Amino acid sequence: MASQLFRFAQIEVPWPFGPDDGRYVVRRHAGEQPEHVLVLATLGAPQRRLLRGKRAKNAEPEPDPTPVPTGRATIIPAAPLETEKDAARWLKDADGETEIEAALVVLNRALHAHRVALADPHAREVGRDAALACELLVLRARADLDAGRQREAALQLRVALDTALAELPAWAERGDLPARIKELAGFVDPAAAVAATALERGLDPDEAEEIGRILGRLEAALRARTAAGFA
Repeated sequence: MASQLFRFAQIEVPWPFGPDDGRYVVRRHAGEQPEHVLVLATLGAPQRRLLRGKRAKNAEPEPDPTPVPTGRATIIPAAPLETEKDAARWLKDADGETEIEAALVVLNRALHAHRVALADPHAREVGRDAALACELLVLRARADLDAGRQREAALQLRVALDTALAELPAWAERGDLPARIKELAGFVDPAAAVAATALERGLDPDEAEEIGRILGRLEAALRARTAAGFA
C-alpha cells in the first residue's frame, strides 16, 4: 500500500501548551468529519555541550542548566495530498507565513476549547464541542475574583450573566436547567448594582461576597449544562 502524503505546520513556544501530550482529532462540530490532527509534545531545553579545548585545572565545575519545558504543536490537515506531484507543488508554492497563520487558527481554537472544558481560568488556553461565550467570560470573572481584582470581577460577571441568559435557553430541555436559568435571572439586578458600584469605587466585603455568591451559582448552571450525558 502506498504511503499517504500530508501537509503539516509546526509551532514551538517557550511553555507547555496545557493539554496532555498526544494526538488529538480536531473537528469544527461534534459528529462532523475531522478537519485536522493536532499533535502536542512537551520538550525540555537541550543540555549545553561543553566546549572543546583546555580548561583551567582550578576552574570550578559548572552546574548543569535546568531544562526549560517548551511546547511543540504539529498541525496536520486530515485530507492527504493525492499524489507526489501535488506534494511537490505544495512545497514549491506554499507561503510559510500563510501556512503558519492558518495553523495558529486551528491551534488557538483547540486550546480555547481545552481551557473552557477544564473550567480552569488559570490554564493556558482540545476539548468539548460548542463552547459558549459565557463560559469564557465566567472564567475571566473567576480569575479576577481569585486574584483579588474585585472591581474587574464585578464588571466581568455582569456581562457573563447577561450572556448566559441569552445562550442557556437553547439547552433548557436538559435536566434542571429551566430552574437554574430562572434563578440566574433573579441575579441580574444585584449583579448590575454591584457592577455600577465597581465603576465608582472599590467593593466592600459584603459586595465582594455577593459577587462570589452569584458567580458560584452561574458556574453551577454551566456545569449542569455539560453534566454526564449532556456533553
